[in-house]
Amino acid sequence: KAGEKGVYWQTRADDLVVKAMIGLLERNPEVPKEAIDDVAIAAATQIGDQGMQIGRSASILAGLPNTVPGYSIDRWCAGAMTSVTTAGSAIGVGAYDIALAGGVEHMGHHPMGEGMDPNPRYLAEKLVDPSAMNMGNTAERLHDRFPQLTKERADAFAVASQQKAARAYEAGKIQKDLIAVSAASSEGWKLVDRDELLRPDSNMEAMQGLKTPFRPHGKVTAGNASPLTDGATMSLIAGADAVKKYNLKPKMKMVAFAFAGVEPEVMGYGPVPATLKALEKANLKIEDIGLFEINEAFASVALRLQSELNIPDEKLNPNGGAIAMGHPLGATGAIILGTLVDELERTGGRYGLATLCIGGGMGIATIVERI
Repeated sequence: KAGEKGVYWQTRADDLVVKAMIGLLERNPEVPKEAIDDVAIAAATQIGDQGMQIGRSASILAGLPNTVPGYSIDRWCAGAMTSVTTAGSAIGVGAYDIALAGGVEHMGHHPMGEGMDPNPRYLAEKLVDPSAMNMGNTAERLHDRFPQLTKERADAFAVASQQKAARAYEAGKIQKDLIAVSAASSEGWKLVDRDELLRPDSNMEAMQGLKTPFRPHGKVTAGNASPLTDGATMSLIAGADAVKKYNLKPKMKMVAFAFAGVEPEVMGYGPVPATLKALEKANLKIEDIGLFEINEAFASVALRLQSELNIPDEKLNPNGGAIAMGHPLGATGAIILGTLVDELERTGGRYGLATLCIGGGMGIATIVERI
């Protein structure tokens, strides 16, 4: 309807987090609420309904005791994965026994870059090319830097992502991780129980006709990039003592993680050095990794990682990715970790790696081991 942007247009961002948190705790009734040591929630735009120290405020709204603290994290696209790695690290040094980690982004309420006030030195002293402030421009730059990343390859990757996501839904692989949300709209209340922006009928012919909004005759389109999306996610992170005490059934163990910086103008290259650093820390090789989940902010990002590290097609995003299901910035990092763990369980794989590019010229990679 006119004026509405998505099914969650009349739903607050913090209410999405609360729903995810309540759903997670309902699925893990063995964990007493008062036993949670901390709550870390990421958001890329920390204002309005996803500001106000959302890690704390959402915890109170979700009914956690006042004794449970919380805080917010901002690492743009990698916020939720940073929540997970930060909570896991705190458990590793003995600061926590059990924590909640996740993220949210209501991109309908808060467009990318809202409220941003770059220091003039970024531009005046050319510390960062002004075009790098726009993520679509950085994706075009990635195509420029690596000419083998043709538009045809990007479009084909995007069509495959849509088809894989459709098959995953048909097989019931996605639904079990979703929390249904009642959302108000101009047409009344509706139950939202699936991703909103799936386009299973995507094909190469339709892709070829899409506009290139970031430059004339460019390669990045709405079809081979992730759509603007609203969403929230939560994860339960526990140490060995808590697992034993509460009789939990862990799905994965965090093996290693790494961050890397790259030129902001080609931020989509970030997953490559981050992946190499994480593998080195884990003393593993590419061949040891059974599955890869790379956030499909743009098709070119996934294609660059795949090409440079020789990742087989069958190991990369087997159930589609953000091109089909969206990229709610602050939430995506934990979403793809959950997707990775689920697929490792289904396939019996041992190691998996999840990675994202990050605005500003960074990457993150996390390696997990199925238990």
